[in-house]
Amino acid sequence: MVNRVVLIGRLTADPEMRYTQSGVAVTRFSIAVNRNYTNQQGEREVDFINIVAWRGTAETCANYLKKGRLVGVDGRLQISVYENQEGRKVRNAEVIAESVQFLESNRTREGNGSDFGDSSYGGNSGESFGGSNNHNNNNFGGGWNQNNSSTQGRRKADNPFEDEGKPIDLSDDDLPF
Repeated sequence: MVNRVVLIGRLTADPEMRYTQSGVAVTRFSIAVNRNYTNQQGEREVDFINIVAWRGTAETCANYLKKGRLVGVDGRLQISVYENQEGRKVRNAEVIAESVQFLESNRTREGNGSDFGDSSYGGNSGESFGGSNNHNNNNFGGGWNQNNSSTQGRRKADNPFEDEGKPIDLSDDDLPF
């Protein structure tokens, strides 16, 4: 059986981080995701989806994400059922994030001034985090550690699309076919 959710959307508010009684970080946030079709008035409808991140991913989300940031979330759907004050069963759906990827940098976000309902964005930083959900999970995708002061030299190797729009020098020997 498969339970996999992949989403791209904008944060509707700043993430909220808390710690469990045993000291595990948990961060909750919501993203707005445009539907692929328009309604009868020609407007695109939006779904607001609750996301939960744990441990190192939770800490990174709380520290670096802000309202309006475009993110990609890869995780699983979890449905919880509880009884409200009136005695009725309530179902709550949320995505448990296994990894979260920044899809634009802070500079791009500040530069284009788009709202989370705008489907366009100006760049792609490709920063990602998540995966193993261990307590020391502070690595960004590709082994890039956020505490490493020499990240400038490695950034190009970690993000092959950084020079988007510029010609790529390839020889026939580089192609796999």
